[in-house]
Amino acid sequence: SEAKPPKEEAPKGISPIKAKKTPSPADAERRKLRPGSGGEKPPEEPPFTYQLKAVPLKFVKEMKDIVLKEAESVGSSAIFEVLISPSTAITSWMKDGSNIRESPKHKFIADGKDRKLHIIDVQLADAGEYTCVLRLGNKEKTSTAKLIVEGIP
Repeated sequence: SEAKPPKEEAPKGISPIKAKKTPSPADAERRKLRPGSGGEKPPEEPPFTYQLKAVPLKFVKEMKDIVLKEAESVGSSAIFEVLISPSTAITSWMKDGSNIRESPKHKFIADGKDRKLHIIDVQLADAGEYTCVLRLGNKEKTSTAKLIVEGIP
């Protein structure tokens, strides 16, 4: 009968010690974190807000000319690609100064800042000057490249 009371006391005795020990490292960590995270955040905020206000409208990567040989090109596809900034800008495509509408012939691919004009089943008639028009608000930028289909000599 004497062995029972110590067993009951042991858990009681252990648990308060555990309870006392566990908060102290956590408290120390919390104290460490506070000045760090608090100190780092304010400097980050102004640049972000500035960037959002005035993002320059630009082509990060301009269109490049595509040269295809008629024999190889007929039936294959050509892809004009641009990288734009910011991704919220609207792109439209033109050929020889007139707007291109999306069709089975022309596919427009927009993936974030990556914009592509996919010309399917290239024919000699598709050769010409292609322009990507970038618009944001009242600003406009253009990037132009040629699709050259070289005839067979």
